[in-house]
Amino acid sequence: MVVRLTKTECLLYLRNCKSMKELKRIHSQIFRIGLCQNKDVLNKLMVFCSAPGVGNMSYAERVLNYIHDPHLFVYNLMIKAFVKVGNSQKSVSLFHRMREEGVSPDNFTYPFVLKAIGCLQMISEGRKVHAFTVKNGLELDGYVRNSFMDMYASLGHLELMRQLFDETQTRNVVCWNILISGYVRHGRYEDAVSTFQEMENSKDVTPDEASVVSTLTACVALGDLELGKELHCYVNEKLEFTIVLGNALINMYAKCGCLSLAHRVFNDMPIKNAISWTSIVSGYVNAGRLDEARELFERSPEKDVILWTSLINGYVQFNCFDEAFALFRAMQMMRVKPDKFTVVALLTGCAQLGALEQGRWIHGFIEENNIRIDTVLGTALVDMYAKCGCIDKSLEIFRQVEEGDTALWTAIVCGLAMNGQTNKALELFSEMLTVGVKPDDITLVGVLSACNHGGLVEEGRMYFHSMKKVYGIEPKIEHYGCLVDLLGRAGLLYKTEAFIEMIQDAEDEALVPLWGALLNACRIHGNVYMGERIANRLSGIASSNSGVHTLIANIYAAAHRWRDVVNVRRQMKDMGVKKVPGCSAIEVNGIVHEFLVEDTSHPKTTEIYSLLNVMARMILDLKEYVVEVNI
Repeated sequence: MVVRLTKTECLLYLRNCKSMKELKRIHSQIFRIGLCQNKDVLNKLMVFCSAPGVGNMSYAERVLNYIHDPHLFVYNLMIKAFVKVGNSQKSVSLFHRMREEGVSPDNFTYPFVLKAIGCLQMISEGRKVHAFTVKNGLELDGYVRNSFMDMYASLGHLELMRQLFDETQTRNVVCWNILISGYVRHGRYEDAVSTFQEMENSKDVTPDEASVVSTLTACVALGDLELGKELHCYVNEKLEFTIVLGNALINMYAKCGCLSLAHRVFNDMPIKNAISWTSIVSGYVNAGRLDEARELFERSPEKDVILWTSLINGYVQFNCFDEAFALFRAMQMMRVKPDKFTVVALLTGCAQLGALEQGRWIHGFIEENNIRIDTVLGTALVDMYAKCGCIDKSLEIFRQVEEGDTALWTAIVCGLAMNGQTNKALELFSEMLTVGVKPDDITLVGVLSACNHGGLVEEGRMYFHSMKKVYGIEPKIEHYGCLVDLLGRAGLLYKTEAFIEMIQDAEDEALVPLWGALLNACRIHGNVYMGERIANRLSGIASSNSGVHTLIANIYAAAHRWRDVVNVRRQMKDMGVKKVPGCSAIEVNGIVHEFLVEDTSHPKTTEIYSLLNVMARMILDLKEYVVEVNI
C-alpha cells in the first residue's frame, strides 16, 4: 500500500530532512500528489538542495529548470548558492535568465551578482548592471551601494569605489571598511591608513574589528610599527579584545620586527587558536630563530598543515634541509596530510642543494597521494629538475601543466638558460609572448642569461633595451649584471665600462658586482691595465670585498706578476679581509653532504681525506705513466 503525503506533511518532512537520499524520496512523493509546482514546497526543497555541505547544486539546478515560473526567492537562493561554491559564471547567467523571464531583481539579488562579477573581472558587465540599478532606483539602497563599492574594489577601479563612497550620504561602518580593505587589496596602503584616520575622526561611525584588522595589514606592508602600536592602544581603549584582533596584532608585531611585543600579545591571549600559534611560530621562523620556533611548535595543542608547513619552510629557507625532511616525516607519522605548499617548500630545498634523488622521491609522493600539479607545484617541479640538471624532465612537466602563468614560464626559460640551452630558452620566451603571458623582471633575467650563455651580444642588447620600452619593466642590478657579463665576455671591455658609467649612481656600492664582472672580464682577456684601474676605483667602495681582491690577484697571476700577487694577499691580510671559502655538495643515497674548503667537521673526515689522498696518488701515477708512454 502506497502512503500519500499531504502538503503539510511534505513541508514537515522537508524541514527535518537530513540527506539528499531522503530528500529525493520526499521529492518523488511531491510529484505523486501534484505539489511539484507548489511555491511553498519548492521553496523548502530548493533551500535544502542549495544548502552548503548537505545539498547538491546539480540536483538544485535540475529542479530549477523544471519549475514553470521560478519566482524571485528561488533565483536569489540559487544565485547566492553558486557564488558560495565558487561558480560565479552560473550566478551571472541566472541573473540574466531571471531578467529575461520578467523577474525583477531586488536588493538581495545584487550583492551576490556583483560579487560574482568582481570575481570574474567583468568590468563591462559591472557597468551595465550599475546602469540598470540606477534606472530602477535601487542604486540608492545602502546594501546595493556597498556591494557596488566592493565590486569596483575587486575590479581594481578604486576611483569609482571612492566616488560612490563620497556620494553616499549616510555612511555605515561596512561602507568605510570596504573602502579601507579595497585600498589594502590593491597596495594603496597610505590611502588605507588615511581612510582609517578619517573614519576615526568621523562623528558618524566608530572603527570596528574589521577596520583595525585591515589597517594593521597596511601597517605590515608599510613597516609602520608606531602606527601599529597606536592601533593596539585603540583596541585596548575602544574594542573588545578578540582572537581575530590578537592574531592580527601578533602578525603585525612579528612582521615589523618586534617579536618581544608579538610574544607578549600571544601570552596575554586567554584563548588561542591554530592561527595564533601559526602567527607566532612564523614570526620566529622569519627572524631565523628556528630553535625558539620549534619549541613553540612543540607546545602548540593544534598543529594543522599550515603550522607544519610554516616550520618546514623555515628550515628550508635557512638551509636546514635535514631538519625539514625529518619534520616532514614526523608530519606523515602524525597523519597530517601535506598540501601543495608543503611539498613546494621541500622541492625548493632540493633545488637549492641539487638533491635530485630527494626531489624525485617528493615527485613520487605527489603522484602517489594524487596531489594535483597546478601552476604553483608545477613551477616548483620545473625549477627543481632544472637546477638538478634534468632539463628534459623540466620540459616534460612544463608541458603537462594545463594553464601556465608567468612564474611557470619564467621557471622553464631560466632553467633552459641555466642548462646552456640558449636557443630553446629564447624559443620558449617567444612562445610565452605568443600565448599572451606577460613576462616579469625575473623572466628577463632568464632571457639575458640565455644570451650570455650563448654569447649573443646583439640579441642581449635588444632584449635589455626592450625591457622598459616594450614590457614596462625597469631594469634592476641583475639585468645590468647580465648585460655587463655578456659584453665583458665578448671582449668589449671599454664599451662595458662606458655602459656602467651611464648607470645612475655609478659610484654606489650596489654597483660593485658590475665592476666585479668587468674586472673578471679583464682577467679573461688579460687586460692588466684596465684591471688595475678598476681595482683602484673599487678600493674606496669595496675595500672589504674579498672577491674584488681575489680577482685582481688572479689578473696579476695570469700576467705572471707574482710580486703584485703577494702584495694583494698581504694587503688583504693587513685589512682583515678573508676569502669566502668555496662550498661543495654531493648527494649520496638521498643524503646531501656539504663541504667547505679545509672543512674537518664532517663525521667521516678521516675516511674522506684518506680516499682523497689515494685518488691524488693515482692521478700522479697516471701522469707519470702518460709521460713514459709519450717518451
